[in-house]
Amino acid sequence: MRRQIIDTIEKYNRIIIHRHVRPDPDAYGSQMGLKELLQANYPEKEVYAAGTHEESLTYLAVPDQVDRLLYEGALVIITDTGNTERIDGEHYMAGDLRIKIDHHPDADPYGDVKWVDTTSSSTSEMIYSLFEEGQEHDGWKMTTAAARLLFAGIVGDTGRFMFPSTTEQTFEVASNLIKFDFDRSELFAGMYEVKRELLHLKGYIYQHFTMDENGAAFVKIDKAILEQFGVTASDTSQLVGALGDVNGICAWTIFIEEEDQIRVRLRSKGPVINQLAAEFGGGGHPLASGASVHSWEEADEVIAKLKQLCM
Repeated sequence: MRRQIIDTIEKYNRIIIHRHVRPDPDAYGSQMGLKELLQANYPEKEVYAAGTHEESLTYLAVPDQVDRLLYEGALVIITDTGNTERIDGEHYMAGDLRIKIDHHPDADPYGDVKWVDTTSSSTSEMIYSLFEEGQEHDGWKMTTAAARLLFAGIVGDTGRFMFPSTTEQTFEVASNLIKFDFDRSELFAGMYEVKRELLHLKGYIYQHFTMDENGAAFVKIDKAILEQFGVTASDTSQLVGALGDVNGICAWTIFIEEEDQIRVRLRSKGPVINQLAAEFGGGGHPLASGASVHSWEEADEVIAKLKQLCM
């Protein structure tokens, strides 16, 4: 499959890379890392990274403004995105061909060419594997910028190499990436800097979450609470794991109200939750997923279904 992807890349002069909405380090790492690799190894090609910028990830990179007209005759590659509802960018269907590269369960088998590896720690690790294929057969070179982005994606999706998805291969890839001259301390500072306001909100979450007798827990953070603590909806991504420290919790969700929707951040210590996320237009991993609802009544439906999973 890696060979087929590289052969397809080589046929196109313009390539546009997408990733999922509400991006995390692996979304940016895989998307931007692939862009850097393609620009370095095919300098004659036009390569763009599409999607709405996430301010908290500015320390990694900033996506491009991609006009609709650029999609005509272009190859579209979508990284780290399990289902079409979560693809960031409205024009991805306007391209000539679509490639899916992802490590989430293949609940939505979109793409004309598809490479899904659920055993990989991250999509960034998969992009490194693609690089190895290109290096062996096409003389691809790794760059410092690409190494930095891929390393960040791997670190982000493995929880600093602490999640069970971390394998011997993951450590080998990370070992190869840190041979390049980027500032790891600066990178970690950007990834794990926690604002004082977020620490106060974390205390609020500990005080106001609700848990039933089976260990299903939830907390609702509306716009008034965000304003009270002086944080944005995006900032709260750093708090999604907070309730994992609480004894007795089986699975939990944190609801974050935005202007036009309510984010649903789901985490679990056992029950598979990505199918629940899919029921509400989301997706993700078996124990870490996300979705969106459009009313607090719909949020209550998520809670009811989460409770059933924990029974």
